[in-house]
Order: sequence, then structure tokens, then C-alpha cells
Amino acid sequence: MRAILSVSNKTGVVDFARGLCELGVELYSTGGTKKAIADAGVEVHSISDLTGFPEILDGRVKTLHPSVHGGILARRDLPDHLSALEEAGIATIDIVVVNLYPFVQTAMKQGVTLEEAIENIDIGGPTMIRSAAKNYDSVTVVVDPEDYGWVLQQLRESKLDAASRMRLAQKAYQHTASYDTAISRYLSEDLFPGHMTLALEKAYDLRYGENPRQHACFYTMQDVKAIDKGLGALTLLSGPEISFNNLLDFDSGVNTLAGFTMPTVAVLKHTNPCGLASRESLTEAYTLALSGDPVAAFGGVVVSNKPIDLTTAEEISKTHYDAVLAPDFSSDALALLSQKKSLRIVTVPIPEIEEAALEFRNVRGGFLVQTRDCIAADELSPKQVSKRQPTPGEMDDLLFAWRAVKAIKSNAIALVKDSVLLGMGAGQPSRVEAVAIALKKAGDKARGAALASDAFFPFADGPELALEAGIRAIIEPGGSVRDDEVIEVVDRYEAALVFTGMRHFKH
Repeated sequence: MRAILSVSNKTGVVDFARGLCELGVELYSTGGTKKAIADAGVEVHSISDLTGFPEILDGRVKTLHPSVHGGILARRDLPDHLSALEEAGIATIDIVVVNLYPFVQTAMKQGVTLEEAIENIDIGGPTMIRSAAKNYDSVTVVVDPEDYGWVLQQLRESKLDAASRMRLAQKAYQHTASYDTAISRYLSEDLFPGHMTLALEKAYDLRYGENPRQHACFYTMQDVKAIDKGLGALTLLSGPEISFNNLLDFDSGVNTLAGFTMPTVAVLKHTNPCGLASRESLTEAYTLALSGDPVAAFGGVVVSNKPIDLTTAEEISKTHYDAVLAPDFSSDALALLSQKKSLRIVTVPIPEIEEAALEFRNVRGGFLVQTRDCIAADELSPKQVSKRQPTPGEMDDLLFAWRAVKAIKSNAIALVKDSVLLGMGAGQPSRVEAVAIALKKAGDKARGAALASDAFFPFADGPELALEAGIRAIIEPGGSVRDDEVIEVVDRYEAALVFTGMRHFKH
């Protein structure tokens, strides 16, 4: 038997090579892989010994040769194939161990040039992998170091059958597909190309999906153009394993806090922020966020855009939560929160600038793809349409409310005062009902507050209900055929109204 070994990830390759050698397999290898194997005292030959031809073009051509691909692709059940090999003096190759140059890691390095990225595109490796996978009935192809152990054991026991080789072949094709996807994504200049593939890597299994009867796991997207790894950079420091619903809440929490620079805390329930506050003191931001809806907060998720210190952790520990998410935790804060065995303590980066990335949503038969809903700069200078101009304090609250309402399911209403979310109405089929729910949550605190609506008011009934309760300023996109009626009722209450010209539906 003969094997070719040429790997970028050299984890375990020396032990695997030694095991193959002990089974009498003749080893051929290239470059750094050959050196690593030879340095360990394992007998290995150069690919040039197999091909009778030296590497050329700075290593671009070394395995692209009939002695390699003929030996891999020949069908052992066809006498004509075997005769052709014998006539050409080519020996069969039975095992191909290859994984590819780290194109994704190289392309994502700071300052990498196009020329450097192109030079890290592997040609011979994918070709050998595909050849071996096509002929899996006779050839064993291994692309993942995790498979070395069981493959070697089955070879020792002569149990490596066609079914096992087919599983390895499927994995091999996925390896090259992901690799080609990364390259295609790197070279693409089209936001929505005519054809698109996604490269996903399984991060871990989840206990179940949204409900116990549903199976689930978490995949991370391998995107060379992504600035932010998102939940792929998540680390569980303490507590039970992370659930499907946790990840949905974590994603919503990161999206809610992205763009906030002051210490800000959100409390989420079923992906909606039921509490949100900004303050110079993180502890105060947390306590004010909790005050937005302390009943709904029970069993929810706390998300902070700043590292959590002991004082804040002490306040958090007074309420039962499912998880606490932050960029980091002080050692004493972690020690305190870790005492709650049912509490998940998680670190993940919270970006101060929203990345305009693509978002994918699965629907029956396909995917919806869109750019992420980010707040544009001109939305932060909304147009005054009422007679009264918002005060500076009101404008601060309007902009805070505008950031908050973007994170709430439509139809969405957010009530804010002094950079604290007082109440919100989420996911209502009627906008006036969303206003009523938000006002009920805020109670007497609604008097003098600012209101944000994620889309325009189709009628004046919603604003009038809010103004009767004491709302003094409103921010909304505008654009309704009844905008004049809305403006008229706002002016009648001597309140302030500004239009952003941009809606933020979230379905």
C-alpha cells in the first residue's frame, strides 16, 4: 500500500504516519509535511521520487502528475485501468491524507495583499482530495486530523470498508467545497451574486431547538470578509450548556447594544429588550435597565457592552437570570456569579460600530438574504416637523429610543426618559395596541418621556393616546398619507415630532 501525506494542519500527522508505516504502508510526502515526518524518524519519500519530476514554479506544481492522479483514480475492478497503470509504470496509491492551506486565516490577516492571498490558494491539494474521494471505493481520503485515530485502528483490524471510505469522501468534498466558497467570497465584488454558497463549520451540538422535540446545533459561518465573528467568538465561562434559545437572545442582545459607546445594559426576554439603559456607571445602567420591566426580566438574559465588575455582579445576582453576557468579567465578579450553577456566564465582543454584513434567514425552499439593518448617520439628525423643537434632553432621549426600537419586534414602540427604556410594545399587529402596551408598562413614568415608533403611524390615534398620557416628544420615520393628521395632533398638545425618513421593521 502507498499513501500520500500533504497537510497544512500538522496536528497528529506524525503519529498517523508512524502508524501507517508500522502497517507496511509506503509513505510519500511534500515540503513541511515530509520534513515533520522525517524529523520524527519515520521513513518517508519525496513526491519527486514518485513522479520522477522535480517541484517547479516555486512549488505550484508538484503533485499535478499522472503518477499521482493515475495511481489515485485507477479503478481496481477494471482490468483496462490496471493494465494502463502497468504499461505506464505507475503504482496505485491507496491512502491520501491532505488538508488545505489556511486561505481563510491568510485572507483575513491585517494588511494582506491580493497577491499574497492568491498565492495561498491550494491547487494540488484539492485536486488530490477530489480524485481520492471520487475513487473512494478503493482509496481512503482523510482531510480531518480528528479521523486519524479511528481510521488507523480500522486499518489495523482490516475493517475499513467502502461505507467508511464513503463517509470520509463526503467529508472530503465538504472540505474542498468550503475552501472554494471562501475563495469565491474573497474574490467576489457583487453583494448579491447570481450564485452563492455558504461555508459553515459546526461549532457544537445543542441539547435541543426552540422546543425539546426539535434537534439543533450551532454552525459558524466561515466568511473571509466578516470583520466581526459574532457568536463564533462566544465563550461559556460557567453554567449549563448553551441552548438554541440562548443563542437567539445573545444575538439579539449583541445587535441591541452594537453602536452604544457609553456603558449600556440590556435585559432581554424572547429576543426583545424589555430593559435598556445607559449611564457612566455600569451598575447604575444595570439597575435602571432592570427597572424597565422587573417582572419580565425574571429568567431573561442580561447583556452588557462593558466588562462586568463586582459591584454590578452583586446587583445582577439578586435576580434570577438564564444568562449574563459581556465582553469580559472581573475575576471577583466571575467568582460571585459562578456560584449560581444555573446561570450561564458568557463572554462575547460587543461592537461599537455596526458592521454592514449580510443576514440570512431560512424560509421553506430557500433563503432570504439582506444587508444588516444599521442606523444611518442622517437618522441621527432627524427632521423637525412639529411647531415645537425638541429640547436637547428630549433629542437625546429620542435618539436613544430610536436605537432601542430598532431592536424590538414590529410593530414596535419604545418609551424612553433620561436614556432609560421605560416601557415597550412589541410584535403587535396594531400599532395603537403597541402604544397602549408600552404606556401600561411605563405607568406614571411615561409623563414627559419620548416615544419611538419603528415605522410610521398610519393614523393619529396612536400618537394621541401617547400624548394624552404625557409623552412630550415622538420620533418616527414619517411617510404616511396621514402625516398631516399626526403633525396636527402633536402640535395641539404642544409636543415635538421628528421624522427620520427610515423605518426599522423587525419581523
